[in-house]
Amino acid sequence: MTLPDIRTADSTIALLRDPYRYISRRAAELGEDIFETRLLLRPTTCMTGVEAAGVFYDPSRFQRAGAAPPPLQKTLFGQGGVQGLDDEDHRQRKAMFLQIVERDRVEALVEVVTREWQRAVDGWIAVGQIKLYPRLQVLLTRAVCEWAGVPLPEAEVEVRARQLTALFDDAGRIGVGHLRSRAARKAADRWAAEVIDQIRAGKLDPPPSSAAYVVAHYRERDGRPMAPRVAAVELLNVLRPTVATAVYITFVAHALDAHPAWKERLANGDGGEDLAFVEEVRRHYPFFPAVAAVVREPFEWRGHRFPPGRRVLLDLYGTNHESRYWRDPDRFDPGRFLGEEPDRFAFVPQGGGEPAVHHRCPGEPISTRLMTVALDRMVRHMTYTPLAVPTALDFGRLPALPAGGYPIRLATADRAT
Repeated sequence: MTLPDIRTADSTIALLRDPYRYISRRAAELGEDIFETRLLLRPTTCMTGVEAAGVFYDPSRFQRAGAAPPPLQKTLFGQGGVQGLDDEDHRQRKAMFLQIVERDRVEALVEVVTREWQRAVDGWIAVGQIKLYPRLQVLLTRAVCEWAGVPLPEAEVEVRARQLTALFDDAGRIGVGHLRSRAARKAADRWAAEVIDQIRAGKLDPPPSSAAYVVAHYRERDGRPMAPRVAAVELLNVLRPTVATAVYITFVAHALDAHPAWKERLANGDGGEDLAFVEEVRRHYPFFPAVAAVVREPFEWRGHRFPPGRRVLLDLYGTNHESRYWRDPDRFDPGRFLGEEPDRFAFVPQGGGEPAVHHRCPGEPISTRLMTVALDRMVRHMTYTPLAVPTALDFGRLPALPAGGYPIRLATADRAT
């Protein structure tokens, strides 16, 4: 069977205009979960839905090497990192990240972030009015660098926060924004490589459990240490996603203000429903729109042919809203997560499958724990007023966010932990 396709058009502009909903909307128009188009003039197969996700994460059918478009390799991901590895190389490198995010290490990060919340809120109250999203970037930069064993002089905090943010906040933009992300990647790579070099030379001695130490001393399959530029990319693959949690925390604030009944319910609760609220934020709100892979060997699925070398995109946002799995998928309902855990290929905000085996983000425990910390701060330890009615998200933006950086005015805060 031939895939539904658009033979004469390149859909790059259409995708950039609506990156989170382009695949699912086009699939709905065609009445298929799969269709073929061209992106950056390259034939590309787009897939959406739970069944498609199960196929996409089959490592015998797909590889990641050569999948990410060059603009994202030079900004968001960096070159030589774990996202582009396959098979045993991927499993071994992924094991390094799973070591970094073991439960006790995540809880150590939670302690640092909680302390930084208290410190930041004191300053926010003094100022009165702040934009939450950019202030979160600074808070998380401070916290993750301390936790990861990366020196961060106070004079550099704002600069490093801007660099780390530009890697994900500007990567998908066109023109000046994308160039800013490329410049940030070069500067951040140099910074991280210098940290790696100092550790290896004995000039810097972070704790053995820290991310900087683990990355600096990691050995490849041949027993050699990673090249400094690759080690720098992998260290940034710890720092950058943690700072990117600022996006999710802004979504938490938006959801609390958009659903005041849930905000009151959580404020009066014992914390037992906090994680369910956080998980529904991750399902409902747009974070990363799609992931890419390349077909290894030709195969057929549901009568459709997948030629070798074909780039394939899996729609993450659409899969998280598939009506065949999620009842009333556009309704915000944390109750979905108060029962059984969802299928690992239906709930894919940061990738599908199992982190140790598939290309699912190993940093999900960091995302969920830092979101629950933020939720606890906002509903139980802060009194603040949003300075604008919760507005619709800008789905043409990557990442999609409400306009204005989410301005709030703080009145009071307590220092309870």
